[in-house]
Amino acid sequence: MGEELPENFPEFSIMYKTLTSQIIKLEKEKENLKGKEREKIKSKIQTYETEIAKIKKKFPDNFFEELS
Repeated sequence: MGEELPENFPEFSIMYKTLTSQIIKLEKEKENLKGKEREKIKSKIQTYETEIAKIKKKFPDNFFEELS
């Protein structure tokens, strides 16, 4: 790999895993909902995806894909 990891590597890694699992959970919930509740879930998912993107920027390219 060779590239340097962020100072708070373990915390970011845990956050990434937690957010990813929450997105999966919310996607399943969203299937059974309609209207405003479905839109609330979509909004949460977008927020989590934004946070994941921020975390990914702190790591070398494809870092999390290599761990999967």
